[in-house]
Parts: sequence; structure tokens; C-alpha cells
Amino acid sequence: MASKYHITKDGKKAKKGLYYYMNRAKNRGTSKPGKGSVSDKALEESANTAVQRAGGKKSAAWTRKAGKNPSGGLNRKGIASYRKANPGSKLKMAVTEKNPKGKKKSRRKSFCARMCGMKKRRTGAKGRRDPNSRINKALRKWRCKC
Repeated sequence: MASKYHITKDGKKAKKGLYYYMNRAKNRGTSKPGKGSVSDKALEESANTAVQRAGGKKSAAWTRKAGKNPSGGLNRKGIASYRKANPGSKLKMAVTEKNPKGKKKSRRKSFCARMCGMKKRRTGAKGRRDPNSRINKALRKWRCKC
């Protein structure tokens, strides 16, 4: 039966663990080359960031000031760039009407309930009072009363 311990480079006796087995496979040449736990999407985004820093293409408009509406939320350019970056997404414009009917009404009610809860639980006292915080701008734009 194999021992649960091994001798380290320092000559000490140590219990075999994750790194022991990883290094053993690496030294034998049997470890699988790959990305580890990084997803393909994360690798692609990291490559895009490197290109941007080198003076290449700009990041998506929805992540920059160009795609954000000063009064809160995204503008049309921001929504278009988000849809392009995330195919299959169903991002829509904010419901800003005074008295929406049907699906728009329920969409606003759902958004307001969710965001008012976030404002209450996920922001500090300073963020709650700041009229220029992104969450307060979004709540104003959607005409949420919370």
C-alpha cells in the first residue's frame, strides 16, 4: 500500500495533498495542458482588454459613458451594444410612461420591487442619499416610488 507521506526537497516528511499530485503529474509530463478553470468567454474578454490597452478597438458602449444616459440607465446606443455583446439577451428600454398598461405595467412593477430592495439592502447610507448614484438615477427614470 502506498504511503500517505512523501519527502519534500527540504528533506522533511509531509502529507501528500493536491499540490503533490499536481506537481507529480507535471514532472511526469502527464498533466493536461489547458486553461484551468478559466472559461473561453473570460479568455476572450481578457484578450480584448489587452488589445484596447495597446490602442486597439474600444470597449462596448454600454460599459462606457457613450452608452449611458445621464439621467440613468442605458441609451439606445448602449442597449444596441449590449445586445451585440450578449446575443440572445432581451434587454429593453426603460418603461418611462406615466400610466403604462399591460406587460409594461407589470415589467415596471417588477423592476421597481427588485431595485428598491437592492437600494435598501445593497447600498450604504451615502449611496441612498446621493441623487447622482446610478441606482437612484435608474429609480427616478423608471418612476419608482420607494
